[in-house]
Amino acid sequence: MIADDLAARAYSAPPRLGGVRLIAIDGPAGSGKTTLADSLGARGATVVHLDDLYEGWSGLEGSLWPRLDAQVLEPLRRGVPGRYQRYDWSAGAFADWVDVPVPDLLVVEGCGSARRAVDPVAVLRVWVEAPDDLRLERGLARDGVDAREHWLTWMADEAAHFARERTRERADVRLDAFGGLLTDPTAS
Repeated sequence: MIADDLAARAYSAPPRLGGVRLIAIDGPAGSGKTTLADSLGARGATVVHLDDLYEGWSGLEGSLWPRLDAQVLEPLRRGVPGRYQRYDWSAGAFADWVDVPVPDLLVVEGCGSARRAVDPVAVLRVWVEAPDDLRLERGLARDGVDAREHWLTWMADEAAHFARERTRERADVRLDAFGGLLTDPTAS
């Protein structure tokens, strides 16, 4: 299974975030990133979902990365637990605090997780993709049909983000919506 392969590959790499090995799982919304991250979590990884850190539907940019870096990545780099404030989508505000222990393997999953700023600390950057119609179908099944305009705006925002960051091109591993390997640029 792909999660076993990714975990083995990450564990074979030297840690780059203090003593932590970081996998960034990125790609468009609805592509299957959360499912993959949860599979790695079932194998012992600590998982941080960026859905808990976005400041709502416009949260891909702005304060997302500075907060993730200051609240989670920098403490882990120093060998101490991180802690982030979870965004409550229903209330439209940040709510409770979530503790992040110092793990051997950390997975940061979500749109924007493999931006260039993660390159110095990630041992693996994974890109997951799916056709737009499937992604929108999955999103509306989760969020309801009333979220359609939010989804369409988000899809445009993420496309601009990915083009600017060249996320897909920089990925170490590329997967389809069902966990199938598309390309592995580092394979020999």
